[in-house]
Amino acid sequence: MAKRKRLTPASSAPVNRADAVETKASRGLTGMTPRSAPIADVAGASAAQAALEEVAGEMADARREGRLVARIKLEAIDEAHLVRDRIDADETEMDALIASLRSRGQQTPLEIVDLGKGTYGLISGWRRLVALRRLRSEGVGDGTALCLIRAPQTATDAYIAMVEENEIRAGLSFYERARIAARAAEQGAYPTGRYAVKGLFANATASKRSKIVSFLSVYETLDDVLKFPSAISERLGLALVKAIESDGVLLNNLRANLKEYKPDTAEAELASIEAAMKDMVPPTRAELNKNYDELGIPKDKRGWGPTPAQVAAAVPGVSVKYVQGKITLTGQDVSEGLREDLEMWLLTRSKK
Repeated sequence: MAKRKRLTPASSAPVNRADAVETKASRGLTGMTPRSAPIADVAGASAAQAALEEVAGEMADARREGRLVARIKLEAIDEAHLVRDRIDADETEMDALIASLRSRGQQTPLEIVDLGKGTYGLISGWRRLVALRRLRSEGVGDGTALCLIRAPQTATDAYIAMVEENEIRAGLSFYERARIAARAAEQGAYPTGRYAVKGLFANATASKRSKIVSFLSVYETLDDVLKFPSAISERLGLALVKAIESDGVLLNNLRANLKEYKPDTAEAELASIEAAMKDMVPPTRAELNKNYDELGIPKDKRGWGPTPAQVAAAVPGVSVKYVQGKITLTGQDVSEGLREDLEMWLLTRSKK
């Protein structure tokens, strides 16, 4: 009879499983732990490293593109980095914002730009920053704000971001729109206030831009004597522009009155403006003729004012043709700017 093959060592000493040689049969034995092949360890480590680098790259891109929300100390944010488009904050609206922040916390981040050395310039979110600082003075909050760190390429980009944010969230008055356009031009972001209106409010209708351009006159002539300019309504502002342009005495009288009486409420200031406009006496036909004489423009057969042909002669770049119910302007000076000027004039004329 053949001898059976021994499956275990003859020695009674226990087998050291770690030293056991793995065979196809032993892989199925209970308690045996197969070793990982070295290539699997390398592949796993490489995959983990690649995933880590991908996450780090995404984080770097998000930070560079202003998509990463960061907590920034309130005192590190300079709200005067840009000239603000909002002149003041309605206290009722501010109280509502503070109540919302107190109960729900900050839901929308500020937009800021890194100025270096741990300081940041505010682009948009002025009302939220003010509200967070007031809450902090009451001991509410941790003294930080959620912020998106943007990287605008130019000052123009920063101003556009600020204006767009306020146009969406809380519309500005026409005076505030004109003011920020003028101030952006003064800061060198645009060559003129008119260019600033076109750039900052590019998505607005031509009619709206014309009204903002109209309010530029109010800013340029009265900003230093007005205390509550954002209270001036669209209708009053357009009428005021028309009055200022047609009567220089009105402007002087209005400035003198505002300087002397210094109205302490928006209502009192508006009343002073409206009273000055009511006192304005429209120019007589004789005064109009005198103006034409001084300009060297002959009067037509009606005895007053120039004819269309005379206007064309005085302004070679524009010719005027009138057919019943239709006026046509042609010439090298007929441009988008002229069209906007005419729209603005029609708007002010309709407010008489």
